[in-house]
Amino acid sequence: MKTVIVIPTYDERENVKPMSEAVLAQVPEANILFVDDNSPDGTGDLLDQIAAQEPRVSVLHRQKKEGLGRAYIAGFHWALERGYEWICEMDCDFSHDPKALPSLLATAKDFDLVLGSRYIGGIRVMNWPMSRLLLSTGAAKYVHFILGMPVCDPTGGFKCFHREVLTAIDMDKITSNGYSFQIEMTHTAWMQGFSVKEIPIVFEDRKAGYSKMKANIATEAFLMVLKLWARCGFRRSPRVKHGAHA
Repeated sequence: MKTVIVIPTYDERENVKPMSEAVLAQVPEANILFVDDNSPDGTGDLLDQIAAQEPRVSVLHRQKKEGLGRAYIAGFHWALERGYEWICEMDCDFSHDPKALPSLLATAKDFDLVLGSRYIGGIRVMNWPMSRLLLSTGAAKYVHFILGMPVCDPTGGFKCFHREVLTAIDMDKITSNGYSFQIEMTHTAWMQGFSVKEIPIVFEDRKAGYSKMKANIATEAFLMVLKLWARCGFRRSPRVKHGAHA
């Protein structure tokens, strides 16, 4: 199966080399696309050096920092244009453990969208302050209450899409950019009838670099959920269901 792991970067110079090595050690048959938003710390230059030595690594350079959602959309378009069948997304800071990739991809053979979940069957989050954990778990309950989406971790960013999902979504109409981007993409896929499966992962807060999370992220997510509810005519379930691609 032709697989690519899309990893956005902004000031991740400390992480990109060990991350590329860790990912390829777990899924040597896959490729990696780093999407760099013109990092001022030289991440882009280092990525070019890595890609020159490792043919499984590619780099997409963007002119400026436009947010997580725009970086992923650019990476998804790049992957679809090159015929990848499975397109994964993950963070570059090791909060998403590359060791979970084989399980994510194995599950993706039977489902259209697979989510690495911090909260299914319990909470598996390390090194977070209680305030952030409560915000995240509260957001998950809010999403389920408003949208009816049967997902325990709708804001998580460790995912695997089958290409059919991304081709069915008009990605140019995806408007969110922060963590609400994750909610919007999963909800859009689910409402179109694609099969969604969560698998448990362990999430550990970054050890190197700095967080890019902004203060208005909760407000954006709160409003996006209401917009999604209105967008689908206030329905809380899909009208039709696709068979999984397998």
